[in-house]
Amino acid sequence: MRILLLAHSFNSLTQRLWIELAAWGHDVSLELDVNDAVTRQAVQRFAPDLVVAPFLKRAIPEDVWRTVRCLIVHPGIVGDRGPSALDWAVLDGEPRWGITVLQANGEFDAGDVWAGVEFDMRAASKSSLYRNEVTEAAVAAVRDALARIADGGAATPLAAIAGARGRQRPAMRQTDRAIAWQHDTTDQVLRKLRAADGVPGVLDDVLGLAVHCYDAHAETRLRGAPGEVIAQRHGAICRATTDGAVWITHLRNAADEQRPFKLPAAMVLGERLAGVPASAIAEDASPAQTWSDIRYEEHGPVGVLHFAFYNGAMSTQQCERLTAAYHRACGRPTRVIVLAGGPDFWSNGLNLNVIEAAEHPAEESWRNIEAMDDLALAILTTDTHLTVAALQGNAGAGGVFLALAADRVVARSGVVLNPHYKGMGNLYGSEYWTYLLPRRVGAAGARTITEGRLPLGAATAAALGLIDAHEGGIPADFLASTLRDAQRLASDGFEKQLAAKRHRRAVDEAHKPLAAYRAEELSRMRENFYGFDPSYHVARYHFVRKLPKARTPSYLARHRALPSTSAATGRP
Repeated sequence: MRILLLAHSFNSLTQRLWIELAAWGHDVSLELDVNDAVTRQAVQRFAPDLVVAPFLKRAIPEDVWRTVRCLIVHPGIVGDRGPSALDWAVLDGEPRWGITVLQANGEFDAGDVWAGVEFDMRAASKSSLYRNEVTEAAVAAVRDALARIADGGAATPLAAIAGARGRQRPAMRQTDRAIAWQHDTTDQVLRKLRAADGVPGVLDDVLGLAVHCYDAHAETRLRGAPGEVIAQRHGAICRATTDGAVWITHLRNAADEQRPFKLPAAMVLGERLAGVPASAIAEDASPAQTWSDIRYEEHGPVGVLHFAFYNGAMSTQQCERLTAAYHRACGRPTRVIVLAGGPDFWSNGLNLNVIEAAEHPAEESWRNIEAMDDLALAILTTDTHLTVAALQGNAGAGGVFLALAADRVVARSGVVLNPHYKGMGNLYGSEYWTYLLPRRVGAAGARTITEGRLPLGAATAAALGLIDAHEGGIPADFLASTLRDAQRLASDGFEKQLAAKRHRRAVDEAHKPLAAYRAEELSRMRENFYGFDPSYHVARYHFVRKLPKARTPSYLARHRALPSTSAATGRP
């Protein structure tokens, strides 16, 4: 079918559906929901068989849904209605939740049902659930709906579905999320914070400052008076509850019009944290007991380095700490190092929010890319271990190319890769990508990938040679399978593979030193950061503030290339 994706933004779910619909053989184009007139023009020009709306904040115009079948992907179980479906599910501790594909009919979330898929909930943030369980269920539900349509079936009226558990829910307000620090347990605090993660955050007072709070994790060892900020670590703060404490990694100053975006908590609180002690991580502490964005563990001959940075963004300091942790891992008596990233993101490269908040963004951009390059260089030049980049979660921009520095790159089948920089104001990029990408996909393939600016699924990335392999499963299962493969790698012909790696690196270095690649890339990056063209700075400004695009990029709105007569003929 010819399918038009209509979305508020090209978010993770929309990108995944773009990939899957194309893989299923459909002709796909995208229109961002800028206004009703643009939507009408897109439908007129593309003449779609179907409109699929995975992420909308407004109703589809009536003359559109009456003209062409429009499917709404709603993040709630059958019968659920309202704009805060997933928020309520997290806050209420629902054991199971789901996705419903509805036909638009002019009444929010009340159309006839084409498909519904449920899943088990886990103790995680709304954002994490959305990127994993919700996305997987949405893909399955859309696939079921399309199959039903192709078979000539009809949608089922909601009233005719027996046992529908969903109900009408209002938009969740800040009063619904408010934390009562003197009464709430750690579990209650976590559910409130997790239900608001991503957008809008929980509005609270921290050390006399009104802020929105994001990204919370349990702490079981530290104690204090409920509500007290009792510790800080790597930019995060620890706040006591009635029966424990929680770490909060990011805040947004509710009154700061100059920096209306999320930042590490310590950056927002500044001098207010004077006197709050820094908390080291106990060597025997588990992830269930405390929070750390970098964690190392060993399984016999395999070392696993976890780095779960919020939204996959890596600031200068985070890159430096990760590089130091990597060097320590290389000093261990292991044979293989698995670079595991985090369950939601492997890496998305530079931390644009921290850069935007800096006194001199160009200088902070430079420091950040140098730190990223240092990390990539450390991985590239490791001659004591074999390295595996295990992409449990999505990766974008410099994060994709950082992964290519490893000897072997494997990805979970559901991840989305965005191996390009140009969308950020024609940023050139570094992380030795001009060396790493062509050696995997060739010069022509490298140009196609970087110029195309399109998301890639794991299967396509493997077919292109960008990654070595992919497999399905939830992040935990994928990581367990990768660990088993790494243990085999550590025993089956390890010495021979390590010798081959050293030889190839020596040959490549003799042909063209890594320092030359870095110098060439950074010369282009210096132009991006300090040159006369402000495109990167303008794009970064818009990105961190989540300003909606005024127009859908032409590489996504493929219908714009069609002749205007398509509306009359039904096809170009």
